[in-house]
Amino acid sequence: MNKKLDAEYYQLLEQIQAADFVLVELTLYLDTHPDDQNALTQFNQYSEYSRQLKAIFEPRYGPLLQYGNSPVGQQWDWGFGPWPWQV
Repeated sequence: MNKKLDAEYYQLLEQIQAADFVLVELTLYLDTHPDDQNALTQFNQYSEYSRQLKAIFEPRYGPLLQYGNSPVGQQWDWGFGPWPWQV
């Protein structure tokens, strides 16, 4: 059972990927500059933004993360594609 992929799917996925990219970069920066309050503030803002986007995406299109990080619905959703890295 493939869910219909519409323009919103791709828009949300792109926003999630962009926010998570910023988080990776800020993580690397904060590893060497742990006292930079501006970077820490930005990290927390993007972390919340990423969580909000995923909270919108997952109920509509399925889980993004495994190992209990993304809840499943009434059925095991991992068998249904495409997965985010397949589009």
